[in-house]
Amino acid sequence: MAEIEIKVPPVGESITEVTIGNWFKNDGDFVKMDEVICGLDSDKATFELTAEAEGILHIKAQEGDTLNIGDLIATIDAANGAAPKETAPKAEAAAPAAAATPAAEPAKVEAPAPTAAPAAVSTGATSQVYEMKVPAVGESISEVTIASWSKKDGDYVAVDEILCELESDKATFELPAEAAGILTIVGKEGDTLSIGAVICTIAVTAGAPAAAPAQANAPAAAAPAGDKAYSEKHASPVAAKILAEKGIDPKDVNGSGSGGKIMKDDALKAEKAAPATAPATAKPAAASAPAAAPAPAGARASRREKMSSLRKTIARRLVAVKNETAMLTTFNEVDMKPVMDLRSKFKDKFKEKHEVGLGFMSFFVKAVTVALKDFPVINAQIDGDELVYNDFADISVAVSTPRGLVVPVIRNAETLSFAAIEKEIVRLAIRARDGKLGLDEMSGGTFTITNGGTFGSMMSTPIINAPQSAILGMHNIVERPVVVDGQIVVRPIMYVALSYDHRTIDGKDSVSFLVRVKQLLEDPMRLLLDM
Repeated sequence: MAEIEIKVPPVGESITEVTIGNWFKNDGDFVKMDEVICGLDSDKATFELTAEAEGILHIKAQEGDTLNIGDLIATIDAANGAAPKETAPKAEAAAPAAAATPAAEPAKVEAPAPTAAPAAVSTGATSQVYEMKVPAVGESISEVTIASWSKKDGDYVAVDEILCELESDKATFELPAEAAGILTIVGKEGDTLSIGAVICTIAVTAGAPAAAPAQANAPAAAAPAGDKAYSEKHASPVAAKILAEKGIDPKDVNGSGSGGKIMKDDALKAEKAAPATAPATAKPAAASAPAAAPAPAGARASRREKMSSLRKTIARRLVAVKNETAMLTTFNEVDMKPVMDLRSKFKDKFKEKHEVGLGFMSFFVKAVTVALKDFPVINAQIDGDELVYNDFADISVAVSTPRGLVVPVIRNAETLSFAAIEKEIVRLAIRARDGKLGLDEMSGGTFTITNGGTFGSMMSTPIINAPQSAILGMHNIVERPVVVDGQIVVRPIMYVALSYDHRTIDGKDSVSFLVRVKQLLEDPMRLLLDM
């Protein structure tokens, strides 16, 4: 047997070391050529390491180890076409001809599921192994995290049956089966995979395994079993897992998804309702709860939670913006009385006619779109060595959700009326809350508005939403004494902040832009008269 050394490959011009994320194979396992054996994490991306030969794997570095490019990570004892002794009976039973690779693959797929595999092997129903790969889910998304599996390794799955949920930095997606057969899971829950990576395999069969006669004789009966998790319980796999950890019955939770399906955000919000339902349960259950609930005086407990893909991406992008832009913030204050008076006067008639409330955000969006026309450099962005000016205003509005901050975009805001803006804000906010925002709804903005005032913020320095060049921060409205026409009066004042990239925008333009926004808000008739 020849020993093949597997070394850390070059994975990028500026990458000098990698960390072993997780091993997909165990020490001593038999591996095949090009089979993924482990995941490698660098400071920029995640890579998969494949076997360079067929044989017995000997692991030399453990999960969490950091290795330099070229370091030894594992060795493989070349098998010369023979499987190891411990797996030989299974391989011989399913694949008498070593040259028939497609026939050997199903044997490996079926081995973990003894109840289903014998039927498929003995009847010859298995024809090929279908590789399920992480699909392309968006132009800017290069990796996804497996949030939850709704099927188990070795299960029989039908075409289009939901296998798992994939979570990216922007949205959650469901992965349906592309073939009917026996499922073998490759990626585990919590694993981060690149687009195109193998997530599972399906040993294609002509029908359900004989080991499950009820499903085999009546395929229609298998569908209700799958539907039960999605229709009767109304919970996605991720939501079901969260509810199970909290001890909450899915029947007690209202779902916001299609058909009343309970989504992840619904499960997260259900935590607040849990204490209310606890007293209504039987006394034995109530008696057991206090054992875990109260903490002793002076306890210093801590807990760890894995960061979601969205949170990791937010962190990475915000740090990149701080490091890669010459960010500066300028402040001003706005007397909100004119806007508040106008809103108070017309809000009831506005809602009656347009079936949507009249909020402050539509005034700010309108004021910003007018000011962007006067100072187009604020609406521009750097692309390499060029400055791209936009003649349209796609306004991104920051929205806080249980999963983290998302920034949906109001397209062509400069052409919209107050009513159209308010309706779009409501639509996007609801979709953000339900986790249904599409990638097209969160990309391509030219300027961002964020409202920290809804949480009580008095003043802040918002971080630019790259690749945009500026962001406007709104804050809470507080009554303050101000001087008007030589008299001290009390007025509702809001501090506003404009953070901008000084590489693109000069101080004169940034200050003038913010003054223009202030002017429009303090005399909102200018917005109606285009002045």
